[in-house]
Amino acid sequence: MNTGILIIAHAPLASALRASVLHVFPDAQAGLAALDVPANEAPEVTRANAQEMLASLGAPNTLVLTDVFGATPCNVAQKVIDGLQSKLVAGVNLPMLLRTVNYRHESLDILVARAMAGGMQSIMQVAVTAPQNQQRKINDQQHHDHSQ
Repeated sequence: MNTGILIIAHAPLASALRASVLHVFPDAQAGLAALDVPANEAPEVTRANAQEMLASLGAPNTLVLTDVFGATPCNVAQKVIDGLQSKLVAGVNLPMLLRTVNYRHESLDILVARAMAGGMQSIMQVAVTAPQNQQRKINDQQHHDHSQ
């Protein structure tokens, strides 16, 4: 059986991440839940909603992903998974989530390692080609650069 995945994040990030993943993996719908935490919602309400969603996944193991360590979604998740066969990773991003869904058949410990690797490996500075190094169109003979 696949590991269940629950995203708990500030609204509307959790549902947006879930929708993005389902665009790539439409068959993952049953094992992937998202809980958006609205501004000013009482932590007790968030906790009750998270417990309900966790139970609805029906998976023996669950990976819970939150957006920001120390914020309400993460703090609630810590309390919800205490004593369960679940792991919690903060700092969710789309590449991390795509990797976890792709490998959700692996053990929970390996899935956590894959999630963290996927999240970190996707963060990089991307070089942008400077405009002066780009090729001009052949018909662009009238264009003159005035930069020195």
